[in-house]
Formats: sequence, C-alpha cells, structure tokens
Amino acid sequence: MSSSGRSTAVAAGDLQIVAASERQVAALPPRPPASSSTALVEYTPPAANPEEEDLEIKLRRILECVPVRVSNTSGSSAGSGSGDFHQYRQMRRREQDRLARMDVDYQRRKEVAEFNLRRERKSKSCGRADSKETRKAAEEKAEEEGEEE
Repeated sequence: MSSSGRSTAVAAGDLQIVAASERQVAALPPRPPASSSTALVEYTPPAANPEEEDLEIKLRRILECVPVRVSNTSGSSAGSGSGDFHQYRQMRRREQDRLARMDVDYQRRKEVAEFNLRRERKSKSCGRADSKETRKAAEEKAEEEGEEE
C-alpha cells in the first residue's frame, strides 16, 4: 500500500479491465407507456372544497397585499441605547391596551350570548304559558257553545 491508501499496482498504473457479468434486473412493475409519466405512483392533489379554496385565496391575497410594518426595530449593537427603555414602555403599554380591549370585547360577547339565551328561555316558557291559556280559552269557548245549543 502506498501512502495515499491505494494499492501499489493501482498507483503504478497497472490497471486491468475485467468484464463483469450482467446483473438481473429486479422484478419491478411494468413501466407505463412513454406518453405518460415515468413515475411509479402518480400524485393527484386532493380536491379542495370551494369554501376552503376561497379561504386559501383570501389568505394568499392578504399575505401578498398587506404590508408588514415593524416599528420597534433596534440596532445590532450589544448595548442598549438611551431610548430603549422608552420603546419598551411604549410597546408594553400598547400590548396592555390590546389585551384590555380583547377582554372588554370578550365580556361584551359573553353578555350578549347570555342575554340571548335568557331571552330564548323566557320566550319558550311564555310560549308554553300562552299555549296553555289559549287551550283553556278554547275549552271554555267550546263549553259555552255547547251550553247555548
């Protein structure tokens, strides 16, 4: 062996070409006709619902059209500048305001949902009472008509 890791015969250039026996091709499924794809399995994308497709189009449009604004950029230096604390305080105040608005919106939606639920229950109970009163009135009317005859 030489220092390069090759045998001395190869390093000296004494190469001999030997014919190798032909290998048997592994049993594969028959190839498709040349006019179609040569892939063994064809990929067909799943058929999307029109609603999902519309949503996908809307999301793509939003991502493409709405600009991304980054307002809290800071420098790449290791230290913090004199305005960083003020930026932090402003960002924190904005985030607190956003969370407070979300809480107020949630409470308002919750109150509206509870109100609608109570109103439905009351209307159902009133509907039952009305039907009971209507039934009684109809019975009384039938009795009066029966007495008149």
